[in-house]
Amino acid sequence: MHRPRRAIAALLTALAVTVFAAPGQAAAHPFGDPQTVTISADAARPDTVHIRWKVGGLDDLTLLGISLGLLPRSRVMLDGAVFYQATDATTVGPSPELTEYLLRQIGVTSAGKSCAGTVHPPTELAKSGITLDFTCPAAVGKVTVAVRTLTDLNAAYQTLATGPNGARAVYAAGHETHDWVLGQAGKSNHVVLAGVSLLVVVLLFLLVRRMQRAKRVTR
Repeated sequence: MHRPRRAIAALLTALAVTVFAAPGQAAAHPFGDPQTVTISADAARPDTVHIRWKVGGLDDLTLLGISLGLLPRSRVMLDGAVFYQATDATTVGPSPELTEYLLRQIGVTSAGKSCAGTVHPPTELAKSGITLDFTCPAAVGKVTVAVRTLTDLNAAYQTLATGPNGARAVYAAGHETHDWVLGQAGKSNHVVLAGVSLLVVVLLFLLVRRMQRAKRVTR
């Protein structure tokens, strides 16, 4: 009589251990609203790249807080439901754990060199997201931006990215980097190349004319 009850109790215990031991993997919600990033250049500082990251669903923010050890694992129910509370954003947002996480999962390189990142303290993390600044060794034109946020919780998470002039990309597991041309910095490089090309053409033209004149004189 007691064996079925013991078996059911053991099954429920195993299920609870599975859910609470690994909340990110067992209870992630990667198929809701996607997280987003916006990449932009700094008009006043040509060596600086701004990235604004915003979580998709609020339950994803709670899951991230749980994985970082900032929120209790009991917030994930046995059926996988996650309960977001208004205080979650104020707990996760200013934490050094979130800063370290974002700088580990988001990166910028320019001309093959890494750019140093800093994170601005968020005012409304849930509504407006959080901004990261990356300072590169020199003025940026084309940069490579890596985004790996939340894919460590579940590989199905994706990130919709927007860059200058309406450029767009999708980050996902296996597609974690993308190249971006940043506004005036990228245009200035094209202008320099065009100027150099024009100068070469002019010099070649003058050299040919000089050779032609030299031939006429020798005749």
